[in-house]
This record gives sequence, C-alpha cells and structure tokens, in this order.
Amino acid sequence: MRQAPHRLLSDRPLLVSMVTPVQARLGKVLVFSLCIGLLLAPGCRSAKTEASESGSLQNIGSDTMVNLALAWAEAYAAQHPETRLSVTGGGSGTGIAALINGTADIANASRQIKEEEIAEAQPNGIFPREHVVARDAIAVVVHPSNPVDALSIDQISDIYQGTITNWNQVGGQDRPIVLLSRESNSGTHVYFLEEVIRKGDKQSQALFSRDTLLLPSSEGISAEVRQNPNAIGYDGLGYVTPDQKVIAVARDGAGPFVYPTAETVNNGAYPIARDLYMYTAGEPVGTVAEYLSWILSTEAQDIVIELGFVPLQ
Repeated sequence: MRQAPHRLLSDRPLLVSMVTPVQARLGKVLVFSLCIGLLLAPGCRSAKTEASESGSLQNIGSDTMVNLALAWAEAYAAQHPETRLSVTGGGSGTGIAALINGTADIANASRQIKEEEIAEAQPNGIFPREHVVARDAIAVVVHPSNPVDALSIDQISDIYQGTITNWNQVGGQDRPIVLLSRESNSGTHVYFLEEVIRKGDKQSQALFSRDTLLLPSSEGISAEVRQNPNAIGYDGLGYVTPDQKVIAVARDGAGPFVYPTAETVNNGAYPIARDLYMYTAGEPVGTVAEYLSWILSTEAQDIVIELGFVPLQ
C-alpha cells in the first residue's frame, strides 16, 4: 500500500461539502450525483443522515476529481456491496463548504483548504484532516491549428491578465486571443490564479482579465477549445483529449519547455502540477477510514493512471 502525506489542519473540526457538475454545458451547471450500493435510497440523502447509518458515505467535491471519485466508488462498491457510496460535485469551494456544514463525510478538492475556511469551521467543532490521494498536471491547451507550441509561465500570466492579447505576440498568427477559464468556485481556477497568473507570489494582486470567459466544467473548456482556433484554456491532464493541442511550458523564457506527463509531474520538471486532496472531519474512522485506505492501494492507484492522472509514488 502506498503511503500518502496527510496533515491535521487545526485542532478544530471541519465539515466540507462539494458538489461538482460532471455533465455541465456552457452557461449552465448541472449537478451530477451518483449513488452506489445496495438498498440505496433515492436522491442520496444528506451526509448527516447517511453517516448515521453503518456503511454509508457521502463524497462531495472537485470537478477535476469527480470522474476519478466515481471510478473509485464503482470499483469499491463492487467489492463491498454493503457500503453505500454517494458521489457528487460542484467545485472545490462548494465541497469545502459542505464539509463545513456537515453534509459530507469526504470532500474532494483540487486545491488546499484555505485558512479562512478552517476558521469558518471552528464554530462547528470540526477538525479538518488532509489526505493526498493523487496528483495532477494542469495542461495549457489550444486548438490543434494553432502554431504556438510552447509558452513560459510569464507569457501565460501576461496572456491571462490581458497584457498579451494577440497570438502574434508569442509567435502565432495575427489573431486575437480568446481566454477560457473555469469558474471562480473551482479549485483549478484558484490554483491557476495563485500559481500561474500570480506566479506563486502571495503579495501579488494580479487577476484574470475581465475578458476571460468563465466556464462551468472541464468539458466546457474542452468543447470551446476544439471549436475555436483563437482560444486558450487550461484543464486537468485527465480531461485533455486528442483533439486538443497541449502546450509545452517552462518556468521562464530560458526553458526547458516541458510537456505534462506522469513522469514530469513526479520528477518536478513540469511547472504546473499539484496534489489532489480528500478532506475528512478529523481522523477518519470506520467506513471512511477503510475507504481512504483502499484509495491508497495499488488497485485504486491503477485507476488513477487509467483516467490520465498521476498516481502517488
């Protein structure tokens, strides 16, 4: 069994609930929920109700992670039919809010929980526990016809701030750049803002350009990139399809320019990579502990590979 880092985020309990739109279309968020197991009640009852019953578990969270969470839940339920698993999405922020409100046993997040979210949990007497369950690269993607092959972090930051507005400024054709982003509640949006646009500078106040088109799902970004030759977007590596062009990225203009792969994520060569998290309300016990232990197993980490994410080493 692989060992993943985890940390107790405070001496206070935390409840986080996440809801992720898996099949969202442009301009509309569709909340997707999957209930797995025997005798599963229709509609997936609240985590407080489910958690009070033996062998039931509410798993809510990140859009980036939702397909992975669903695959894990299906595989686990096939081996443990006595366990009822409900997986829903809505973004890392929404998920963390659910843990805080006591409506999730496990919250999925593609970013770390914030200090203010921990503080918000204090009155509920909840102790947040962080579990790293997989890794991911954020791929920068463009239309296949775009001749641009490589960009530095500085260039990507300038593009998304609206300083660079035409593809000919970075070696492309004389075309306006169309900016695509996930919505602000997305953990991927937050990570991209903090680590790419602001380049990891906690004092930076840089923001996405007001011309950025905010889309509710990874599928929305993929669809727009496929049909718009002027578009640039970003997405978790597991959501990149062959009909998108992935850009090689460098930490600075001197290079090297690196493509996102499992190898370049784990060896630190690809500069836009992150851990993926599950959060529990304190040290997990019972069904939650058993499920998290299984997620770190070779079997579960093989599913990570199958879905295009990066397994824990």
